[in-house]
This record gives sequence, structure tokens and C-alpha cells, in this order.
Amino acid sequence: MRLTELEFTMATLPVPKDAYSLVGGLPNEAYCIERIDSSWRVYYSERGNRSSLRSFDSEEEACEYFYNWLKKTFRFA
Repeated sequence: MRLTELEFTMATLPVPKDAYSLVGGLPNEAYCIERIDSSWRVYYSERGNRSSLRSFDSEEEACEYFYNWLKKTFRFA
């Protein structure tokens, strides 16, 4: 899965749009994915801090991890 597919998929799921960011940053209480140079980071942002930070070398791995993380958290099929 690539970021464009993840964006489309997330729009169809029962997850509030303000609960995640596909462009990173430090939104309050949101799951984030972002590209930094040649790597990808997935994390939870809260009060200006990143937690549960994971780094990936490929976009596909990062997107799959992000999707599965939210799937588990929000319990959708």
C-alpha cells in the first residue's frame, strides 16, 4: 500500500479525520505518518510529543503498519 491508496482507504473507514494525519506534524492526539528524507515515520502525536515512534525504509511498510495500527486501535474490519 502506498500513501495515495492509504489516503483513499482512510476516507472510507469509521475513523475521525482529526484522529490521524497523513502529512505528519504534531497535531494533538493523532496518529501520524510522514516522510523524512528517504525514510518514513509512524507515531502518535500528543501535546507536541511523538510517542510509539517507528521508522521504515519503505513507503509500503510504513503505510501497512499505519493502517494495521489504526485497524487495531479503532477495531474496524
